[in-house]
Amino acid sequence: MPALFQRTINGQTYLYETSSYRNEEGKPRSKHIIIAKIDPITGNPVYHQEYLERMELRGTPVETPKTERSYTESTILKSKIKRYGAFYLFLRIGEQTGLLGVLKETLPHCWEQIFNIACYLIANGNAVAYCSDWIDETEALPCSGMSPAAISELFKSISVSERMTFFQKWTALRCEREYLALDITSVSSYSELIQYVERGYNRDKENLAQINLCMLMGIQSSLPVFQAVYNGSLRDVNTLKTTLRLIAPSVPSGNIIPVMDKGFCSVENINAMLDEHNGMHFLISVPFSWKFPRDMVERERKSIDSIANTILIGEDCIRGVSKECTWNRKHRIFAHIYFNPKREVAAKEELYANIASMIELNKKYPQKPVDPGKYKKYLNIVQSDAVHPEYRITVREDVVKDALAHSGWLVTVSNHIKEADKAILIYRSKDVVEKGFLAMKTQLDLGRLRVHSDESMHNKVFVCFIALIIRCRIHKTMLDNGLYWKMTMTRLILILEKLKVQYISGNRILFPLTKEQKGIYDAFGIAYPQ
Repeated sequence: MPALFQRTINGQTYLYETSSYRNEEGKPRSKHIIIAKIDPITGNPVYHQEYLERMELRGTPVETPKTERSYTESTILKSKIKRYGAFYLFLRIGEQTGLLGVLKETLPHCWEQIFNIACYLIANGNAVAYCSDWIDETEALPCSGMSPAAISELFKSISVSERMTFFQKWTALRCEREYLALDITSVSSYSELIQYVERGYNRDKENLAQINLCMLMGIQSSLPVFQAVYNGSLRDVNTLKTTLRLIAPSVPSGNIIPVMDKGFCSVENINAMLDEHNGMHFLISVPFSWKFPRDMVERERKSIDSIANTILIGEDCIRGVSKECTWNRKHRIFAHIYFNPKREVAAKEELYANIASMIELNKKYPQKPVDPGKYKKYLNIVQSDAVHPEYRITVREDVVKDALAHSGWLVTVSNHIKEADKAILIYRSKDVVEKGFLAMKTQLDLGRLRVHSDESMHNKVFVCFIALIIRCRIHKTMLDNGLYWKMTMTRLILILEKLKVQYISGNRILFPLTKEQKGIYDAFGIAYPQ
């Protein structure tokens, strides 16, 4: 009877059948045939089908081990291997943040589809139309069709009331008392069928119609809290009161502390936050088109540059003072005045270089001024003689002085922050929402609106918001645990996507975790998948 033995080659163990015989010269010889591979997980042989059939014909059928993971080679060839590691991380983050619970409660008929699309956007970032391919290769939440047509129907099916209910529940869940960065961005579109798409100030400098997307993000948690879509022609200042009223029912009084740049600043908005919203706490920068901040700067210009007023922020060194002053008959506020010497010098050097470049160009072509929109602001070009024309170029020194008058200066106002150093730290942290917008546009398929109806537009933006929640938690955890020293977020996702599961005859087999994968799950405080 042939003997059996095992041999390992390149990390894979094989089972051999060996038989002895004598050659034509009568010398003993042996013949080795591979009849099975050894399952690295169970240690059981996975027999080749031809070997099983040969033994069956001989009347000595081979009994395969009666375990879940004992299969023939043909069964394994028909099995399905899927990615799992990255999706497992997204799923656990959804549970940690409470996102999954809110989705299940508010969108019971389609929460699985929404979550799967959001995970696809994080892992892949391509157009939603290709989501079905990713779903086929990933162990995701079981749900109905994810074809482009099915996703298109999904984007039409989520109602306004369902979205608003989600935002109310989510905002209420995340309403821990923290500062909320408020900002607005433009999302361009070629569509002429979406009512919200209008011409306006395009923040990406694109000559396209757009929608305006307003978003609130927690400065401490770095998580998106709320978003609203407005007509593309609206200015930032006009959206503030509406946004605050939309979220007011979901948040206890005093828990909203918006931090805003000067685009949202108006007397009406500040009065509304002081009066209409029950004395809401806020921090906002004030434009120098107002007399109020100009006067503040002039009062402090000579005295602010001192060691006593110096504030260190990382590697930056600025000056700052705070003053309590009267806003109106009913309210007093705190004004924070800041001066950054490095920014003042940088702004001066940049403007001087630009003007010097304009002068050189216009000396060469005085009869055809280069970039007249710019030169007319800073230069006077005078023709002295019509017969023998000579051109004299002079700099409008008064305009240059005005342009640099407030370079390096910043004035913010608040109704509750008294200290200049605390206010500037909070104000600078508002870039969390700008990073959120950047992620939505560059990583989550929101660089363009590839939809052609109001319902689809709102719901695509909504799904991107869901994806951004998970992505922001990944980003913050990577920052807090120093993972960015070792890998990018893209690299982290690729490492996790190498963790796969295999389905054989209805049984699920999880591949072993690598050291890197375990380290990532440890950083997120997540138990290893099973």
